Amino acid sequence: MIVRTMRSMKSFFHSKPKKLSIKIPFAYFLVILLTVGFSYLVLNKISTNSAQKKINEVSLQTVTSIQTNVDLMVENVNNYSKMIFSDNNLQSLLRQGNVYSNLQTQSKVSKYLYNLIQTVPVIDSVYIFDNSGHSFSVGTQQSPIFTKADVEEAPWYEQVVSNKGKYILKLNGSGAFSDGSKENFVSLIRMIRDIDDTSPLGVMAVNIKESALSQAYSNLPNQNSLQIVILDENNQIISASSTQDKSVALFKQMLTNNKDMVKQQFQQSSSGFLTMKSGSQKYTATYLSGGKSNWKFVSITPYNIIHSENKSLMLLALILLIIIGTVFFVSSFIISRSIINPILQLLRSMKKTQSGSLQKVRVEPNSFEFEQLFIGYNNMIEQIDQLLKRIIEEQNTIRKAELSTLQAQIKPHFLYNTLDSITSLALSGLNDQVCDLVEALGSYYRMSVSKGRDVITVGEEIEMVRNYLKIQKVRYQDLFEVQYDVDESCCHYPIMKLVLQPLVENSLYHGIRKKGTSGTIWIGVHHTEGGVQISISDDGVGMSEEEIQQILSTEEKGQNKSVGLWGTMERMRIFYEDKNRFKIDSEPGKGTTITLTIPNGEDASWKNLRF
Repeated sequence: MIVRTMRSMKSFFHSKPKKLSIKIPFAYFLVILLTVGFSYLVLNKISTNSAQKKINEVSLQTVTSIQTNVDLMVENVNNYSKMIFSDNNLQSLLRQGNVYSNLQTQSKVSKYLYNLIQTVPVIDSVYIFDNSGHSFSVGTQQSPIFTKADVEEAPWYEQVVSNKGKYILKLNGSGAFSDGSKENFVSLIRMIRDIDDTSPLGVMAVNIKESALSQAYSNLPNQNSLQIVILDENNQIISASSTQDKSVALFKQMLTNNKDMVKQQFQQSSSGFLTMKSGSQKYTATYLSGGKSNWKFVSITPYNIIHSENKSLMLLALILLIIIGTVFFVSSFIISRSIINPILQLLRSMKKTQSGSLQKVRVEPNSFEFEQLFIGYNNMIEQIDQLLKRIIEEQNTIRKAELSTLQAQIKPHFLYNTLDSITSLALSGLNDQVCDLVEALGSYYRMSVSKGRDVITVGEEIEMVRNYLKIQKVRYQDLFEVQYDVDESCCHYPIMKLVLQPLVENSLYHGIRKKGTSGTIWIGVHHTEGGVQISISDDGVGMSEEEIQQILSTEEKGQNKSVGLWGTMERMRIFYEDKNRFKIDSEPGKGTTITLTIPNGEDASWKNLRF
């Protein structure tokens, strides 16, 4: 048959010349007819394997996305649990050893928990257990009920204690909670510790309904899968995408029939594929396990779906090959252009993401499939962009909290000592000096408050230092002198508040005063590349390199709570996101020089802070 066809083709091309517009389509048509029959069986086999592989890959991507979403949800609940046990009222209540010892404080805690549950619908209820065996809960009307007489009778209590504050996840509370509905729930359980001395104060259980977990895969359609199933560490079903009892029962039956194989497969690999049977029907299960919870995420696909899809695909391929063979030459350029151009546009957009540029595809698609693909891709880009912005906002909030904590450590001793000096001057009848000192003190604190601003100008910071040293001059008349070398053009540059005063104080007390004789403090402000350079020098006792490292090491370990060198360095690191803006030069017996480099105020780090 093939030989006869080949001879017919040869005689056709060597016969009387015909139009090229006829020869080329006819040649493609004959070639397709000859190859379709031979390649059908091979194509069918390859297509079956390819379809199986692609379905497995898509299923693995799906369960990976589900695991990521569930882990993110659990981590969010974990963060909220940290917020709960850090509440001052709850800490105060549990320190008394009895949650009913102060009903007013308990009411405040209950109100706080209720507002949190209303704000975070993922959390269904919260249970608080103290060390005396008492407990109280806040939740919805159908929240689970604790069935044990004492929290120590709960099957998970010893594990919670041994975890030393880390959370554990238990399906349906391992029987310690009772829920009248058929819906599963997951309990996030952890020990509550005293935030001051880390001593155990009690136990907290945060219950999450199955409906909240199902949101992790509600927006991830998988039409080829029978269902998505989440299993706990004991291979018990936590949640399933199918709401039909028949489907859930079928999966339970498959787990029972293939119990040993499934257990062995889960132990051998954290992800993969396995084949299970239920009667005459075969299923492919794609699974992914691991993480803190050691849960398993499973996507189940029946084999008959793969075969039916492959059969339809082969029939469609045969029809398309015959049609395309007759019109291929005429339409090949148009078809290739209509298919390749959108794909190339999508690939170009995807390559830009490697350099951090998240751009949507702007090309108008010419088919429904490309339209859905572009919509999905653009939605993904938008979600990633929103997630990055949210992460940046959270980091900025953390940075501002850390900065405010460091800035709030300024001691009130200076105020007390100054008031003592004012009292002494007043008693001595030196009213003019009292007026000058009060004016300097008022100006100093007015600038230090600066209407709640975190950023002031270099000129304001220098003026604050002048007032500070003016006050200290009254207390230590013959101890020091001050020399200023300030470039007035630098005074309008922005600077973080209360940076120079702690350093000048350090020079006065730890440099000159320890020397035992009078000394001089030099303060210089000059332009430098990209900003302003500020130097504070003294001719005090100085320090060796080992002493500098020892001081910084002592500060970092929390043994010295002052706002001296390390405190100022840490504030600058948080504020400017840079460790290299602070330099210390010192030599024993010759003094110390501290140099700061302040940016010009146009850096990105300024734009993320509220002034």
